[in-house]
Amino acid sequence: MTIKEIQEDIIEEFSMFDDWEERYQYMIDLGKTLPLIDEQYKTESNIIKGCQSKVWVHAEMHDEKIVFTADSDAIITKGIIAILIRVFSNQHPKDIIEAETSFIDEIGLKEHLSPTRANGLVSMIKQLKMYAIAYQTQLN
Repeated sequence: MTIKEIQEDIIEEFSMFDDWEERYQYMIDLGKTLPLIDEQYKTESNIIKGCQSKVWVHAEMHDEKIVFTADSDAIITKGIIAILIRVFSNQHPKDIIEAETSFIDEIGLKEHLSPTRANGLVSMIKQLKMYAIAYQTQLN
């Protein structure tokens, strides 16, 4: 699936819920399905800066696509990174770099987060794109 198709699926999934209480619960459930980062990658260098809670992200290249794994010490944050990893993992670096993230606004996520969590969300996206830039540079 393309990044855009995955984002459209997420928008559709979130539209099934009537209120934000249900959406938060869905995010928590998504966090429970997150492909967990191997303990050896839970290092200071893999922590996303700018997040209120701890979020670790690891990236590897497989067949010219980036595979992300992650974890967080907070359940909502774990759900947020799970959504982002679902969108960006197993994609080509170039596609990640060029991807729009307007789906976040369409599902209303940013407006329903505290300011510190919203900043963390931006930091997570920035870090995932930085990994993509680094891997794209290696491919060129």
